[in-house]
Amino acid sequence: MPPPSRSALDSFAQAGPETGAASLARYARQLALPGFGVDGQRRLERGSVLLVGAGGLGSPVALYLAAAGVGRLGIVDFDRVDMTNLHRQLLHGEADIGRLKTDSARERLESINSAVRVETHAARFSARNALELVRQYEVIVDGSDNFSTRYLVSDACVLAGRPDVVGSVLRFAGQVAVLATPGGPCYRCLYPEPPPPDTVPTCADGGVLGVVPGLVGMIQATEVIKLLAGVGTPLAGRLLLVDALRMRFDEIQVDRDPCCRACGTREITELVDDDERCVVAVRTTDAEPVSAIPASRLAELLRDGRELDIIDVREPFEFAIARIPGARLVPLGTLESAIPTLDPGRQVVMLCHHGVRSHAAAELLRSRGFPRVWNLIGGIDAWSREVDPAVPRY
Repeated sequence: MPPPSRSALDSFAQAGPETGAASLARYARQLALPGFGVDGQRRLERGSVLLVGAGGLGSPVALYLAAAGVGRLGIVDFDRVDMTNLHRQLLHGEADIGRLKTDSARERLESINSAVRVETHAARFSARNALELVRQYEVIVDGSDNFSTRYLVSDACVLAGRPDVVGSVLRFAGQVAVLATPGGPCYRCLYPEPPPPDTVPTCADGGVLGVVPGLVGMIQATEVIKLLAGVGTPLAGRLLLVDALRMRFDEIQVDRDPCCRACGTREITELVDDDERCVVAVRTTDAEPVSAIPASRLAELLRDGRELDIIDVREPFEFAIARIPGARLVPLGTLESAIPTLDPGRQVVMLCHHGVRSHAAAELLRSRGFPRVWNLIGGIDAWSREVDPAVPRY
């Protein structure tokens, strides 16, 4: 394909949000792309994208879409910037700690490209606002970090007829797909139901290499640009697997499930918040399931002087960041060998970051003859939020 003609370039320069040489210079390398050119750039400038989340995935997506000249970027996020975000969430810096992520994101994006219209929604993406938000934009980018939101984004995209560019990361790996396209699968075709909550660690529990969200997010941004500009072949019907540790990319074909409740049978006709299915739950493995205790109740027992053995199964670096007074550190990997040092006649409370590892630890103790074992619901994070805000969150 020949390069854009002088008349096409002149027309673009006059029609864009920037004028003259500035618009040509900014996007010159894209205008020169075969199959992209002036028409592709105009489609970007007329395009609109909603980012669900301004964190590890949302950061690179937002940065590259703003730089590419997408006309309207919406960002929905209710969270504030904290120190643990900074190794991977490059929309934000040290000076932004404590600020709403939407405010920090807007400021950063406007500094990159003042011609892009940044619309911020400082709210939790929920069943109450999901459809209203999704219908305002052409393409939706799912940068969330939990199954509940991913199902909600997907269902909203199916109902509104919007493509869902979804990414996820954990440790050294990630996944990317373009879902809810006409005739293509949705998230429920991939995963009809959430996995058992105590089988999938969060990034906070399992960790994540800071560059992996950047890698996955840039792939998401690429897919968005392709969709808006009408170039290339999108990742519709394909799940891209990213293994950064071996630097390997694999692909899985994903077909639309005709029995899918969302995009197949269309049984899902309205949105509901599904948080209760995606939080840590008690998994019964024998006749006597592990008991769960909320942070507020544990605080009451401690204030009343109840004698408890509080066992923290996190790693030493986590224990150094935040701890409950009187808790004993026994990392999960060492728990088996530490069992002889514990008293099965005492009440034991197990805790970790969010309650996943401690639930597994509590089940181990139950299987070894400890009859009175509790698991702290929500872990140390719940303790920080509900009992003692002075305990740092991470």
